[in-house]
Amino acid sequence: MKTTVTELTSQLVASYARVGGINHLDGVNLPSKSAIGLITVDLLRLLFPGFFDDKPIHSSEIKMETANLMDSVMGRLEDEIYKSLEYKPAGKLSKSELRSVAHELTCNFLGKLPKIRELLQTDAEAAYNGDPAALSKEEVIVAYPFVEGIAVQRMAHELYLQEIALIPRIMTEWAHGRTGMDLHPGARIGSHFFVDHCTGTTIGETCAIGNHVKMYQGVGLVARSLSGGQQLRGQKRHPTVEDNVTIYAGATIVGGETVIGAGSTIGANVFLMHSVPPHSLVLYEEVNVKVLSKRDRDIGRSDFQI
Repeated sequence: MKTTVTELTSQLVASYARVGGINHLDGVNLPSKSAIGLITVDLLRLLFPGFFDDKPIHSSEIKMETANLMDSVMGRLEDEIYKSLEYKPAGKLSKSELRSVAHELTCNFLGKLPKIRELLQTDAEAAYNGDPAALSKEEVIVAYPFVEGIAVQRMAHELYLQEIALIPRIMTEWAHGRTGMDLHPGARIGSHFFVDHCTGTTIGETCAIGNHVKMYQGVGLVARSLSGGQQLRGQKRHPTVEDNVTIYAGATIVGGETVIGAGSTIGANVFLMHSVPPHSLVLYEEVNVKVLSKRDRDIGRSDFQI
């Protein structure tokens, strides 16, 4: 017997009644993930003129092009911030008052773009200077996923500081999906930051990272335990990394009280749950690697220890 669309619809609607925790019905309109993704692309165009555009931009046209794009972004972002304020209102405000607050928050955020550009300039420099494979700064900006990831995080961080709900996390998760790098919008990240290769990097909400910090793929700056759930909200859960620290691939640093002292180097695959003083070298030494000649391969696998 052929199943009809009506029957399938009835079954799914019935599940909406049974499993209500993942519905959002009869409530305010939430910020749109797709709209925020498109806005984020246009914000990247504002930050890096000529790099995220489909056609070249001449300096004689930059003011007009920027004004048109800024006007478009302002209107669309204001609409999404308005939805965020409806979802999590700051007091009992009328719709007109919410719209006024949304406009002010939008203008405040867009006014931060020049400051964000100054930080991103240092990040691009750190990426180029820190990677001998980089042919030019243009290659770093247009091709390295790190630049896109940190640019979105720095923008989302400004919205996070304004206590705008939902939108900052939507932005960083959009970047996470594109870059493989999970940077929470709450993390405080200093200048000249660089993550080589990016994939698998995780930086938690309450991380504090100093200036001139370099990391590699798969590094986790994470909380010691989340068993306390929502009771941990607002507490310092993630590590502090001071200036001029290098953290190699696969290292995991845990806990809100953990501080990596300035000038330290954390080796690959280190699992660290305590602070280390400045200028420390932390290595993982438990792996026993034996190198054999291929001509001795008939010795047997038992002699090859990894």
